[in-house]
Amino acid sequence: MRNDHVTLRSTAVFDLLAPRTPAVPVKVELRYDTRDPYAVVAAFRTGRTGWVEWVFARDLLADGLIAEAGDGDVRIRPAGDDPEVVVIELSSPSGHAVFEAAAQELADFLDRTYDVVVPGNEHLWVDVDEALTQLISTDLT
Repeated sequence: MRNDHVTLRSTAVFDLLAPRTPAVPVKVELRYDTRDPYAVVAAFRTGRTGWVEWVFARDLLADGLIAEAGDGDVRIRPAGDDPEVVVIELSSPSGHAVFEAAAQELADFLDRTYDVVVPGNEHLWVDVDEALTQLISTDLT
């Protein structure tokens, strides 16, 4: 386990798509933290003070930049008509949202995460004892 943790942040604007209405720009903060080296966080701005966070696999983002990826709550794929755009679909019990994002922005963010943690070396950053402590304390509450 490594203890020289790094958090990367990048701000982007995704377009929220809805039928029969113009796209709505949404501010998104992408985060990568070496304390959870397998995951990426996308925090979506909702209103003046609110944020909704989605956590998904870094590999899912990488795969979705080149082909359709994901079979759960998060699905990512290149836009069929524009290779410079990526479609991100988020589903939850409270709703479904479809966003378009610039593929290059996402690829640049992903490349920065690879500079910090090389794919395949994520396990070197995981503190198993800390993860077990968190699981046990969560189970008891």
